[in-house]
Amino acid sequence: MVLISPLHFAWLDGVWDGVFSTQGIMIMLLMAYAGAMWLFLSSAPKVFTVMVSDLEHARQFYEQELRLPVADVPLHYYYNYEQTLGIASMDPLYVPSALSYSSPKRPSPSDGLWYQLKKNTQLHVIGGASKGERNRQRHVCFDRECLEMILLRVQRRQLRYKMRSDRPLNFLVKDYDDRVIEMAEITARP
Repeated sequence: MVLISPLHFAWLDGVWDGVFSTQGIMIMLLMAYAGAMWLFLSSAPKVFTVMVSDLEHARQFYEQELRLPVADVPLHYYYNYEQTLGIASMDPLYVPSALSYSSPKRPSPSDGLWYQLKKNTQLHVIGGASKGERNRQRHVCFDRECLEMILLRVQRRQLRYKMRSDRPLNFLVKDYDDRVIEMAEITARP
């Protein structure tokens, strides 16, 4: 038989007072928020970006030749820099000119093309790459893993391709319209 003395109750009363104090509740809320953010970010898809010289040709290549399914823009890409600064709802009169956004068209995260590469891996295709040799279409990427997945897809779809270099990865693909597309890994120079 265990006897509980009044001192035990006094100790428990002090613990409960600490847990349900303003500080205790704030700590519990922060822990819950951290857990929710961890779940949200750990379930977010991995995103690879490929920069292309012609977005419309890229659309045809990825949708018709490689038959990649179109993907939705991941939720974590909807939150832009303005919202993190808290100035999205501020009057432009009070925002310094360096922070104002008076340009006619700002690029948004949803600009470009989005495709599903694997279950939790997406491909974001954006414009901006220069044309390659002989004015060929050029797709460049900083992630070797991304280009390896695209090469695997090219091989599965039995498209004609030619390896130019393994390090950095560089290969040519000929689509059904006989356009040559250069796929190039861009490496950082030391």
